[in-house]
Amino acid sequence: MSQIIQTLDSTIVTPYQANITVPDWMLSSMERVMQFYVDKNLRLDTQSADVMPAPIEGKKYMLYAHVPFCHTLCSYCTFHRFLFNEDKARAYFISLRKEMEMVKSLGYDFESMYIGGGTTTVLEDELARTIEHARKLFPSIKEVSCESDPVHLDSPGFKDLKGLVDRMSIGVQSFDDGILKMTDRLEKFGTGQQTFDKIMAAKELFPIINVDLIFGFRGQTEAVIQHDLDMAKRLDPRQITTYPLMITHQTRKSVKGTLAAPQGEMANQYRQILNNLNGQYNQLTAWAFGKANNEGLDEYVIDYDEYLGVGSGSFSFLNDTLHVNTFSLRKYQERIAAGKMSVEQQKLYSKKDVMQYRFLLGMFSGRLSRKYFRETFGVNLDTSLFKEMTSMKLIGAIKNDPMDPDNLIVTDNGKMMGLLMMKEFYSGMDNVRAQLRKPLQQQDM
Repeated sequence: MSQIIQTLDSTIVTPYQANITVPDWMLSSMERVMQFYVDKNLRLDTQSADVMPAPIEGKKYMLYAHVPFCHTLCSYCTFHRFLFNEDKARAYFISLRKEMEMVKSLGYDFESMYIGGGTTTVLEDELARTIEHARKLFPSIKEVSCESDPVHLDSPGFKDLKGLVDRMSIGVQSFDDGILKMTDRLEKFGTGQQTFDKIMAAKELFPIINVDLIFGFRGQTEAVIQHDLDMAKRLDPRQITTYPLMITHQTRKSVKGTLAAPQGEMANQYRQILNNLNGQYNQLTAWAFGKANNEGLDEYVIDYDEYLGVGSGSFSFLNDTLHVNTFSLRKYQERIAAGKMSVEQQKLYSKKDVMQYRFLLGMFSGRLSRKYFRETFGVNLDTSLFKEMTSMKLIGAIKNDPMDPDNLIVTDNGKMMGLLMMKEFYSGMDNVRAQLRKPLQQQDM
């Protein structure tokens, strides 16, 4: 008989029991398949570019802004970032606002803005000015999502972001002091309890607080993960995101065998996460959970097919074309000062490539829809992506929705596959970042 739990408000809840039956060998096979497609499609056979394309009437766009500065550099992180220098950072924010003005002159407007890093809150006053400027330039922006680390939560300037940021995502990674010490975060960001207390105090500042956790660290036992989940649930944030630790070419030496747990532990850890968070939270994607089904997501590519990135190291996807901004801070400042946008390279993708990418996102988000493919690409999903659909059906990752023939239900096996595919995709993107950063000289940083 299923265990029954009675909550504080007397609601009767049956605990969630994740049904992940995909064997480890199949997960390993999927990893290899994804690595093949990622290596094939994220190769840097790009063409030079000087300007972003103009918007297309009727399309929805999201604005991404990158802040590439951190006070400390974590060994497992491959996002585009440099050690913080106040003079460089202030000059950068000024250029970032000028680049947004160039985007405005092309005719863009945006419904949403996501600010990532790096650490976006290294200079809260500059960040506030940038958000205010974006809202003035693009009046259709309804929500602004931003990131921070635990250090800045109790700084005096952090409170100035109230009313400007709708969703603040906080990189906790773990509340366990052993994991924090192993990842060099204990001295940098404080103990797990100190981080807990800071988040609790900051909750009132923003409509949505998201707590970022990472699983897959070495020594992260079932008890450690349970402690992380219990601490997060005690905070009762609007959102919790549980990322798998990602190993890339850039971090393989510092992470694999040192920080990373054996790959075979992932399914059990993910099953534990699903069982703990489903019920108190709705599952928004394979790794994101929220109090409501329509909240802004960390993976903005889910809600927006088209997005434009400003700032050094940003990516844009417009008209089936990937646009890449310069990774050099020096070149970034020179281009903006000369009245040029920071985009340097572009790569056009085929219709089949884009459909496979959308299929990946549909699996990851649990929003796989025949209607979407029919209306967006003018194709029958079952025949145009026959191999992908057949393989997912055979392993029980997707099934037809009896209430809606256009909708496909992504099962727990499918969520596991979606998480794995997205992990490999993001690892591939990190490899691209590493290649683009490799030629940088000291004067570029």
